[in-house]
Parts: sequence; structure tokens; C-alpha cells
Amino acid sequence: MNDSRMLTLRNIAVWDTGERIDLVIDGVRQDALIEKNARISGEIDASDWIVAPGFADPHVHFRDPGQTDKETMMTGGNAAAAGGYTNVLIMPNTIPAVDGESWNDAPFDVENVIDFLQRYGCIYGVKLPVHYDLSVCASISRQGLKPSNIELWKKYVHGVDDNQKTSPMKKHPITAISDDGSAVTDSILLDVLKMAKETGLPLLEHCEHHDYGSVNEGPVAKILGVGGIPASTELAIVNRDIEAVRKIGVHVHFQHVSTAAAFEAIRKAKKEGLPITCETAPHYVALCDEDVLKYGSMAKMNPPLRSKADRQATLAAIADGTIDMIATDHAPHTAGDKAGDFANTPNGIIGLECAYGVCRKVLVDAGYTDDKHLIELMSINPMQFMSRRPTDVAALLNVSSRCAVRRTLKLSETEHPENIDLVLINMREKWSVDANSFHSKARNTPFEGWQLQGRPVATIVGSEIAFSRM
Repeated sequence: MNDSRMLTLRNIAVWDTGERIDLVIDGVRQDALIEKNARISGEIDASDWIVAPGFADPHVHFRDPGQTDKETMMTGGNAAAAGGYTNVLIMPNTIPAVDGESWNDAPFDVENVIDFLQRYGCIYGVKLPVHYDLSVCASISRQGLKPSNIELWKKYVHGVDDNQKTSPMKKHPITAISDDGSAVTDSILLDVLKMAKETGLPLLEHCEHHDYGSVNEGPVAKILGVGGIPASTELAIVNRDIEAVRKIGVHVHFQHVSTAAAFEAIRKAKKEGLPITCETAPHYVALCDEDVLKYGSMAKMNPPLRSKADRQATLAAIADGTIDMIATDHAPHTAGDKAGDFANTPNGIIGLECAYGVCRKVLVDAGYTDDKHLIELMSINPMQFMSRRPTDVAALLNVSSRCAVRRTLKLSETEHPENIDLVLINMREKWSVDANSFHSKARNTPFEGWQLQGRPVATIVGSEIAFSRM
């Protein structure tokens, strides 16, 4: 490539070893998302920056198909790239749902929603800036009445008849089972766990099941005059599924855990050696139910923000390693949706574009963990959970230039540049959350105006710049 398109980052630090290197990037994607005045060539003093494997989010909602007024695959992918993410796992609560059933009135020549999402780039003639995998519904249409038909979706699972798969099927496989938004119902739990065992997929469990309530049960619910959701709803599902894991031995992953009692049950199950993992979200480490009084519907979500004591328990679970990863639960909604009567406004907030800064402020600056562990929670662990291999920067250096005083890593000259996915983070940049500048379609965040330090400035996918604000 012409040297005019070569970007050299001087003195950047490797995230886990601390070694100072020169990082050379000489590839920019044709459709890269480049913010105004961003650098894509020349030299930059990157002494305040680190290079780390790209973030991975095991829980996002891109609303495509069915609710593209809220988000699309493309705008969701742009939001992910702008937040430093290179990999996401898309939840199945689309319209129609990702259950393998035929999409009879589809506007395209597709077999089902899985087929549509896997071939999205071909259908629209675009290339998403991030890698993505799919989660399949545990039940037909996510209704909880009948288990989804494994014979309709098994062929999309990684490792099943791979020699028969098309390129889109290989690139965007089904890697999990979930009825996200609701726990798998008692009546089909055994069937779903059998499907998980047969395919080797984890069950991603929304560990609540309730039909009433808008916020955490307690004083805030009384002040707002709305129904409260007790913490026991979460614990009941966690305990139920742990017992099922003891009997069947499949991997169950608890999504966005939010209560002290649930964390304690998970902690004990892990000590027992059961195949249990869990995640939480930035809003559960940063906020509690009292913040609903300040942020209104922008802080309404499912599970709800819990008590101060539960928030402290979440922070403790980060510190002691009970929590395996951080997922945003990126849930876009229109301004109109969030502007209605509180009890009837939809749950969820967006999170991809400010997750790192919020988590660093709440977790690292406050002393609950360190920068290295935060990268593990947002990159290494979720990548491995999604059966992906995070980019090992130190290993690339050992291959490319063993003996230099200051080593140089030129991405295009590595053995497999197509596999290199990185995030570059300016650790000293101070910035304010401005939802109006987000690349997501949505603006529903309680973090508007928050003052943060530490920001992803570039996302590298396949050794090329996919996003830059450098």
C-alpha cells in the first residue's frame, strides 16, 4: 500500500505486558467509519494509548428485522465499532424471532430470519464493521410454549456439517440459545437443555420471570406509584437452573445478573465446579434504583436497577471474579417510545458507545479492579465465551520482531492479518457522553453528560481501520 496511507503509532503500550512498541497500520477499510478530522495516515504520539484485543459484547439487540426505526444491523454495527467492539452476539428477539421457522412474507428471498441475518451484507450490498454471531430462540417465537425446532436451525451451528455451509453461515454462526427477555419456562426447560447438550451451545438465561412491575421492589416503586419487581424473581431462576445443570451438565450462562442473592448462588455453584458463567452490564455497576428518580425512563430496564446493597454486591462480584464478563445489553428505543407513561415505556438502554468509559470510571477509578482486568472482562473472556480467539498482541510481536530495542508491529506483515482485531484506547482522554454524537440510531441512555476518562479511539478489524476518531 502507498505510504501516504500508512499510520504509525509511536510508543503505544501493549495492554497486558506494558511493553512500548511502534504500531504500524497500513490498511483502511473502504467503508471505514472515520469521524471528522480523524487521522488515518502519518505519525501519532501514542504514549497515552494502549493496544488491546477488540472488545466483544455477548448481548446486543440490533432490532433488525422488525424494528428498524430503532436500530439496524448497520447502525448497530457502527455503534459497536465506535465503542471499540470487534465482535457482538445478537439476541433473537427480532420480529419475526430468530427461531428457524420459515419467514413466509419476507421481503427478500430468504429461508428464515437466520438466513436473512447471515446474508445481510449480501442482501444490502454492505459490509458490517464488526464480526457478529447469532443466538437462536429457546422457544418458538419466544412464547415459552414449545421448544424451537432444532432440526430447523441445527445446520447453522458451528461444527455441524461445516463442509456443507456457505460462507455467510460460517462467518455468522449460531453460538447460543436464549429466550432473551424472559427465562426459559419450566415446561420446556428440560427440552431446551437437551438441545443445548446436543449442539454444545450454552443456554443464555435471562434470569427473571415475572408478569408485573416496572422497577425494583422497594421505596422507589412506592414513590413512583408503580409495581415493584422483587429480587427473588432473579434468584428463583438462578437456583432452578443451577439444579438443572447439576443433573444434566450443560453450560448455562446467566445474563445481566443484578442481585446479591443471585451472585452468592452463582459463586457457590462455581466453587462446586458446575459449568456456570455470568455477566453483568455497565448500568448495574454504575447505578441503583434510586437513580430512576433522576433519570426516569432512561433508567428503566429489565432486570430493573436494584438497591444500593445489590449494586455493592455487583461491584464485589467484579472484584472477586464471580462475574465473568461485561455485556452492554444494548437495547435501542425511539425517543417517542421512552417519552410515554413510565409504567408503559419499554425497558432498556443503549450502551455500546460509552461502556468502556463508564466501566473504567466506576470500576477502575474507584478501585474495584484494574485496567488489565477490565480488558479481560470486556474482551478476553467474552471472546472466548463466543468461541473466538482474541488477538494476542505480545505473541504477534514475538513472531515479527524478537530482538529490536523498540519493537515494531506492522499489521499487514503478520502471518494472518485477516485475524487481527484490536481496539486502541487513549487512557488519558477526558470526554463527555453526548448521545447526539452516537452512531446508533437511538439516544436512550442515562449516562448523558457523564464526564469520563479513557476512550476507544480506533477499532481495527482484520488488521484494517474499521473506525477511527484518532
